[in-house]
Amino acid sequence: MKTINRRKFLQTSAIAGAGLTLMPNLTFARNSSSNNKPVLLGGKKNTFGFSRWPVYDQTEEKALLDVLHSNKWGRLDGSVTAAFEEAYAKQIGVHHTLAVSSGTSALYTMLGILDVGPGDEVILPVYTFVASYNVVVLNYALPILIDTDPETFQIDADKIEPAITNQTKLIMPVHIGGSPADMDRILDIGRNHNLPIIEDACQAHLAEWKGKKVGSLGLGGAFSFQSTKNLNCAEGGAITSNDEGFIRKCYGFHNQGQGGTSTSYTTGEGTRGTNLRLTEFQANLLLAQMTRLAQQVKRRSENATYLTNLLNEIPGIIPAKLYKGTTNSAYHLYMFRYDKTKFQNLSRKRFIEALSAEGIPCSSGYGQMNSSAYVQGLAGNKHYLKIYGKKGMQEWLERIQCPQNDTLTGEESVWFTQTTLLGGRSDMEKIAEAVRRVQKYAKELKK
Repeated sequence: MKTINRRKFLQTSAIAGAGLTLMPNLTFARNSSSNNKPVLLGGKKNTFGFSRWPVYDQTEEKALLDVLHSNKWGRLDGSVTAAFEEAYAKQIGVHHTLAVSSGTSALYTMLGILDVGPGDEVILPVYTFVASYNVVVLNYALPILIDTDPETFQIDADKIEPAITNQTKLIMPVHIGGSPADMDRILDIGRNHNLPIIEDACQAHLAEWKGKKVGSLGLGGAFSFQSTKNLNCAEGGAITSNDEGFIRKCYGFHNQGQGGTSTSYTTGEGTRGTNLRLTEFQANLLLAQMTRLAQQVKRRSENATYLTNLLNEIPGIIPAKLYKGTTNSAYHLYMFRYDKTKFQNLSRKRFIEALSAEGIPCSSGYGQMNSSAYVQGLAGNKHYLKIYGKKGMQEWLERIQCPQNDTLTGEESVWFTQTTLLGGRSDMEKIAEAVRRVQKYAKELKK
């Protein structure tokens, strides 16, 4: 693993615009592990003020009823979806937004417009939700899975260029957890090799790289509005771009290869298409949810900064770092590494069980997608064997070995979800207190 000196990192506490003026109560963090035992050992469970999800009130109710009573429920009949696209483009800082039925649909549409197909290769991180992989395989292209930078949980940019071949069609970084990948490096690689960059920003609403929103840096960006996302309408997605020709072709693809009348996209382009349209109900629900987004982003950022400073005081807890260009993380996930040697060799599984019992939702996060039966099975797929041959598929299996990710996901990674960061400052202190309590009683918890 590379030394930190070769990396461009900035600890979360130094994020510009975090909005904190008070130092964390480190005295509290050090001393409040108290004599209370963990809940698993009979201790008292803490009460947390984590937010329910989704957050809504009469604003969302009115948005849905307005569409209901309009008798215009579909995109092609109404105008609400176009209004959302205009508002979202302004928020992301791009010229164009196209609303689609999911984040997966956003990626699938863009790969379709770029004519990704059999014989092509798409570079993407191994540490991501399986949808990023699926959109490549749906086009019968080869997904080239790149190892993880364990310090940040993001794609290891140093490993992208060596993976490029004459068959590489595009690079698809994923801003995992809502934190930007190393976009300066990735954009440079794309320019040097004349490869388009498609940002999978599905978890990264309003995250920023050097003051620019992610989703505005590459040829196109994909966002998800699935029910767990920081901006949600149960299911939905968006494509963002500054390229008018590209977004016009995307419109045609998502509308059965045809043009439309609800926006400026009046002509269909390309030879393929399907139905990936968003409904007016979802679009108006998103407009309502957007009234809360900026304040929620601010709260997550402030709480994440505070929590990071508290957890940095605990040996064996290593919060994910942010690259130097990061000016804001969306914190869809709060990610950190767990070093069991500082916890009496208490297993990660038991550590997570202990924190969950305390009332803190957490998990180990994504696993080793490259070695999963689902992905490994691609090597025996009859269509892939016909396209790439048995030797080609065996070589592909060798190319997607990711030892750094194996260590991270097999032994170290832990997540808190975004709702955890919508609590109060005292909740962050209680989290740190719970971790210290687990550490103090780690030996007993092993039994």
